[in-house]
Amino acid sequence: MHYILFEDQSHFDLRPFTFTRPIFQRRAGILTSYDRWKYVLDKIPQTVAYDYLADRYGSPSLTGDCIWINGKFCPNEELLRLIQSIEPETYYTNEQGEVYVARFNPSLLPVSFDGVFRKETWEILELKMQEINIETKAIRYPYDIFQLNRHFIHYDFALVTANRKSEGVKDPYTRVYGKDNLFVEEGVDMKAAIINAEDGLVYIGKNVKIQEGAIVHGSHALCHNVTVSMGAKLRGDSAFGPYVKIGGEVGNSVLMGYSNKGHDGYLGNSVLGYWCNLGADTNTSNLKNNYASVRLWHYPTGRFRDTGTQFCGLMMGDHSKCGINTMFNTGTVVGVSANVFGGGYPRNFIPSFSWGGSAGYTTYRMRKVCEVAEKVMIRRKVVFDEQERNILQTVFDRTAQYRPWDRKKK
Repeated sequence: MHYILFEDQSHFDLRPFTFTRPIFQRRAGILTSYDRWKYVLDKIPQTVAYDYLADRYGSPSLTGDCIWINGKFCPNEELLRLIQSIEPETYYTNEQGEVYVARFNPSLLPVSFDGVFRKETWEILELKMQEINIETKAIRYPYDIFQLNRHFIHYDFALVTANRKSEGVKDPYTRVYGKDNLFVEEGVDMKAAIINAEDGLVYIGKNVKIQEGAIVHGSHALCHNVTVSMGAKLRGDSAFGPYVKIGGEVGNSVLMGYSNKGHDGYLGNSVLGYWCNLGADTNTSNLKNNYASVRLWHYPTGRFRDTGTQFCGLMMGDHSKCGINTMFNTGTVVGVSANVFGGGYPRNFIPSFSWGGSAGYTTYRMRKVCEVAEKVMIRRKVVFDEQERNILQTVFDRTAQYRPWDRKKK
């Protein structure tokens, strides 16, 4: 049986993170959703991605009977039973209309299908629907990524450490509390640090470097080749993807991969995509002075939307950066490839390819965007290829509506 991971309408709710990658290629916990499902299924699934993302992230070439799995859901026993028992030309949905899993031949998809399964897509397919409600976690909105991060760390920890032995901590000057909750991969370089895993599971991946005086407290995922700066204070329920550099004070935040926050400054209840960089002494507010619920920019409606949570910091899309001493207000959304700098507080919604800060913005032109991306990525031995260039160009074109200074020029 072939498995295919797909996206639903949440693809648009999760922007800016899904401008450049599908939901199932986004990290929460130790793994991306794609890698999590690969572990659980014990098989490499195919994928289907939205429109301009399909060349890089998947357009299934299969025919015949296939099982389609919604990549935003976390696997659990009940969902896995559905996957194993689902009948042909059937799909399971919850009372909100979110489809968990379906089984049908890809040839049934309409020619106009753009890679995202909407309500009307299922109507066109004319499959048999069965409604069932499963208690499983799902990433629907950007703030779900940090709010559910502890859950995903614990779920992934069981997957990746099953029947394996931790390398342990060899440095005599590092103090560990709750050692049974700590798993250390090979090649870790750790000196005079404090690891407190009494309140949650801590996973330290291959070739991680933890420098002197760093404190890691509570549930954490430090993926391979992460560097933790001297004196870092890492509060619980955070995850740092491959090659992330992390320092200062960080709490309940996710840096998906290849991003840097290596200096002092506070980052809380925040999510940074890939290839982001925060300048020295950058600080984020994650709580309003009046303790009110945070409103966050919502791309599908084009307005700020109530998150229903008191704590929400910075949501920063791929390839975006900020200068030293940048101050981000509570609930700030930064799009793709923005460059933020200058004094004062920038606005709470910074469109993709913006260049500037509180004093005003111009457009970060594609030629310069690509030059910088190429230089940044080659430092991590990653090639900035034509597919990545095309994705950024498409996002640039499709986000022009959010840059009012571009419209004024016209």
